[in-house]
Amino acid sequence: MNDEKFFEELAGGKSAADEEYKVELTKAVTVPTPTPLKKTQREAKIAGTETPESESEGQLTIDVYQTPSEIVVESAIAGVNPDDIDIDATNDSVTIKGSRHKDKEVNDDDYFYRECYWGRFSRSVILPQEVDPENAAVNFKNGILTVRLPKLNKQRSKKLKVKVE
Repeated sequence: MNDEKFFEELAGGKSAADEEYKVELTKAVTVPTPTPLKKTQREAKIAGTETPESESEGQLTIDVYQTPSEIVVESAIAGVNPDDIDIDATNDSVTIKGSRHKDKEVNDDDYFYRECYWGRFSRSVILPQEVDPENAAVNFKNGILTVRLPKLNKQRSKKLKVKVE
């Protein structure tokens, strides 16, 4: 087949066998991969796949920032008794664990929205700079937990005096 005939057929002409070629262009569609839906506690009970509350744990949201002399970790944990908070600090990380307890039980069918997390929670974060956990300070005011960790300044130098013997 010569080039002229080939392009004629492509442009809508007929082939040697008088067959029409139709070219259809379709737009590519990206179909998102479905993510599994999280079962409600009620659905999990029905399905028999409920995780006991003692095993489930929420992740605490935090802000971490620095001042010239310290690393500060803040978290809004309203409704938590300060006695239910455990903070573990090392020279390069902080772990905050705790538990938020409900004062009353509400029937699942009575909820319109259910966004608050109740139960155990935790969060660990590796710090961007070494800190001194021995001199850390923790404050809990108006539902905001603030952990202040003094930076270790390894660049600070100390003048040494030479002793003559």
